[in-house]
Amino acid sequence: VQLVESGGGLVQAGGSLRLSCAASGSTSSLNSMGWYRQAPEKRRELVATISSGGYTNYGDSVKGRATISRENAKNSVYLQMNSLKPEDTAVYYCQALDFSRDYWGQGTQVTVSS
Repeated sequence: VQLVESGGGLVQAGGSLRLSCAASGSTSSLNSMGWYRQAPEKRRELVATISSGGYTNYGDSVKGRATISRENAKNSVYLQMNSLKPEDTAVYYCQALDFSRDYWGQGTQVTVSS
């Protein structure tokens, strides 16, 4: 499974962005898909995940500001983030799980300026 993210960039504080992740390869067994992020000198943290059935889970730092969605037919997952803060600056990684392992994209940089 290969994951390719897009949609990162430079955004002003208070703004919004939408990240996309497209999966290719052996996607029929994928269950959960989601987003994690890692800021410099910090641990990678959960942003949001969504199961194949649509169950969602959000990290505490983005609750109320992020919405994850998924298009199973396109093997894609999206992350809409609003009211962005400078502390949201990080590399955002797409993740997917099947029954045996997880897969990661290469990441997309999101920078929020104050």
